[in-house]
Amino acid sequence: MGSDDAAAELNSSQRLHLVNSAQYADKLLADVESVLLASKSKSPFRKYKNSLLPAQVRVVGDYIARIRARIVRVLDAQGIPLPEPKFESIHAIRVTLAFVTVAFEECTPGRMRGYGDVPESKIPELNGLVDEMVNAVEKLDSYLAQGLGQDFEARLARLEQAGGAVDLMKTLERIVNDYGLVEFRPTLSMIVDRLEAKSFEIALFGRVSSGKSSLLNRIVESEILPVGVNPITAVPTRLVYGRPPRLTVWYADSNPQELDVAKLAEFVTERQNPANYKHVTRIVVELPSSRLRDGIVLVDTPGLGSLATSGAAETIAYLPRCDLGVVLIDAGSTLTQDDVSTIQTLYEAGTPALVLLSKSDLLLPEDRARSLEYVSEQILSQLGLRLGVHPVSAQPTHSALLEAWLNDTILPLYEQHQQLMEDSLRRKIGSLRETVETALRTRLDRAGKVAGGGLPDAKGIDGNAAGALLRKALAGFTEARDTCREVARGLRGLGDGALAAAAIRLANIGPNDWPPAESVAAIVHDVLVHAAAEQASFVLAALETLARQLTRTLKATAQDLGFHEIHQDEDLLSTLKEMPKLDLGTVRLVLHPPWLLKLSKSRASRQIERRLREQIGPIVSEAFSSFGSVLDAWARRTLTELQLRFDSHADGYRAHLDRLTAADGGTDTDEAGIRRDLDSLVPAEMEPAS
Repeated sequence: MGSDDAAAELNSSQRLHLVNSAQYADKLLADVESVLLASKSKSPFRKYKNSLLPAQVRVVGDYIARIRARIVRVLDAQGIPLPEPKFESIHAIRVTLAFVTVAFEECTPGRMRGYGDVPESKIPELNGLVDEMVNAVEKLDSYLAQGLGQDFEARLARLEQAGGAVDLMKTLERIVNDYGLVEFRPTLSMIVDRLEAKSFEIALFGRVSSGKSSLLNRIVESEILPVGVNPITAVPTRLVYGRPPRLTVWYADSNPQELDVAKLAEFVTERQNPANYKHVTRIVVELPSSRLRDGIVLVDTPGLGSLATSGAAETIAYLPRCDLGVVLIDAGSTLTQDDVSTIQTLYEAGTPALVLLSKSDLLLPEDRARSLEYVSEQILSQLGLRLGVHPVSAQPTHSALLEAWLNDTILPLYEQHQQLMEDSLRRKIGSLRETVETALRTRLDRAGKVAGGGLPDAKGIDGNAAGALLRKALAGFTEARDTCREVARGLRGLGDGALAAAAIRLANIGPNDWPPAESVAAIVHDVLVHAAAEQASFVLAALETLARQLTRTLKATAQDLGFHEIHQDEDLLSTLKEMPKLDLGTVRLVLHPPWLLKLSKSRASRQIERRLREQIGPIVSEAFSSFGSVLDAWARRTLTELQLRFDSHADGYRAHLDRLTAADGGTDTDEAGIRRDLDSLVPAEMEPAS
């Protein structure tokens, strides 16, 4: 070969062909690896039977490694660099999960009718099956979207200086991995996030229009948060110290954005981001406020109550994440079940709570004192918690109330926030330790029953029956959702029918007994409100029926699995508080008894109806249309909360059932290993978490 040939290079087409051939060969080798892994796969639809001995598997694997190493050397010898990966693994997984969701949605009864009639008895279970699987896929997708798949070991290694807290977290993370307790991974991630953040989060909670945003604006001395009478906070908004002011928005399906703070309303208001259709997962506003120094973070949360929409679910999910919960109770209203439930949930999550009587400028000093005493007594009576209740106002004329609360209560917390953060983390880690310990003790107890003959084996539990029971319960959500949607749709067009009913009611009044104008307006108002309430009652009945059915399902499942949990009807029914009502405002009518009353009630009612339409028809139509929308939003919010509460129990049962009905039947449980892990979780005095 001549010197010219030795110095020659492959042309670009030849180099590309070589790379493509190597890539294709590597893909085929990956296919071989998938065949080797067939025997270890947990898939119920394995494609290959394992016919290789373990030694043969190792030899084939070694050859594959050698072939790949030689591919790299060949390309390197030709001066061809290895191509960089083109796709993010998380993105590829999430795209695939979207197709998994589509695959399950194709199994709904409506879509399966293309293959023949679906038996009526199978429709609830099929709907439940689809809901269960889609919910599971969505949770995995949410897990990936929120960055929960980060390397815990590396993150914890960076926090070694945090002492005992990190040591226990390492133990918990190992146990969660070893036993497949995936239901605890979101909590693990949240705690590690807080260990890394070294901040103290003070979150404000309350019903829609309780004054949270106005109060926060006053605290940070900036009109940064939008305020209004409508539901305005779609996702929790964090206010942190930063110079200059800056808005950062994270999304579930795209990269985060840094924007001007003036654009905040585009993401946190229901009007500009209804039902969070922009898929915002996190919002941080940086402000140069002196009250945000030293790692203090203030959080504005979505409102709760009958006017709340999809943001309420965000608040419920966020509740356990803060270090201090400040619950606002509207002085112009009264203490509600939503307020009590918020305080209770904070304490159940190991989070201290303070209570504020917002808009206290609306009350005279003596009335304010009585309201403070009443709220405090009710909290003590209903929850057994003795909490101080502080009056505040965002109005400049009553700034002394806010300043007193900040100086006497909050500023001292600012000074000791580091210790408070450590206490908060200690409580959260302790709560996680207890729940993981309970899961291990349940597994050990079940293994003991199997070994001791208490159960013939783990298959003694009818997994199919228990799973079908939970799926049928989920099917109830589909039925309830359809009922609520139909009722809300019907309400939007009920105005005309309600006016006709009011006209009939008036036509039954004799001409000599015709009431004054104020009474006529009151009669019409009552008929319209009654018509709306009668229709809306179908929504409440559907939700009550669903809540009771879900409770019965949880009781039956807990009993079948040997859990000692006692589920009360009130646990789920408590989500159905404060159902909205039709708001007509003030009805003004000038309606005299028609002369036709003396001749024919039916003809008179038609005449009265025409006059009602002329005077208040548009107002009534708009009121019923708005009420239908509000009721639909309330039903969706209630169903979301109801499903969150149901899943908080059902997910644990499903995970337990999956473990018990696994291929090994649960009979080869390493009891000694579980006992060692339980011993490693014995509470010890933890070192500071910072």
